[in-house]
Amino acid sequence: MTSYSDIHREIIELCKAGNSRAQYQLYQLYARAMYNICYRMMNNREEAEDMLQESFSEAFHSLNSFRFDSAFGAWLKRITVNKCINALKKRKADLIPVGILPDHPEEDESGDEMPGLSVARVQQAMEQLPEGYRVIFSLYLLEGYDHAEISQIMGITEATSKSQFSRARQRIKEIMINQQHGR
Repeated sequence: MTSYSDIHREIIELCKAGNSRAQYQLYQLYARAMYNICYRMMNNREEAEDMLQESFSEAFHSLNSFRFDSAFGAWLKRITVNKCINALKKRKADLIPVGILPDHPEEDESGDEMPGLSVARVQQAMEQLPEGYRVIFSLYLLEGYDHAEISQIMGITEATSKSQFSRARQRIKEIMINQQHGR
């Protein structure tokens, strides 16, 4: 088993020993990135802040199980994503059912670029997506999970994950075109 030489190993070891200063330092190092994940998943500042606190609470509680088999950030990200998914499941996020729609292969993206594309515009469009679309879009495109992983995390089929992502992408394009034309 490969052991990662985590760049924050010393701080993590101090946290394991119960050093509250080290815990605060570790929180400061990762809070912004984890908050961004929480916000993209929850689409609400207050809920994102709650998920962030719960994620760090669980991470600090489980820190003795962290063995440097992966980077600490990846371990914490997994906890954070799982916290958000569980909260969304409790809320009973409704994925739009695919019913009997055929599974479409990925479409060719060539000639599909939109003028004036910016991160802020995409984020604004994401906020308007239905919850199921937004979560899958975020997990796939922003967090780097593949459809097999998303299907396991969300308890859905891979085909559902792919179609939800495709529909989310299409809906974001529509929202952005409407924004561009002032509709």
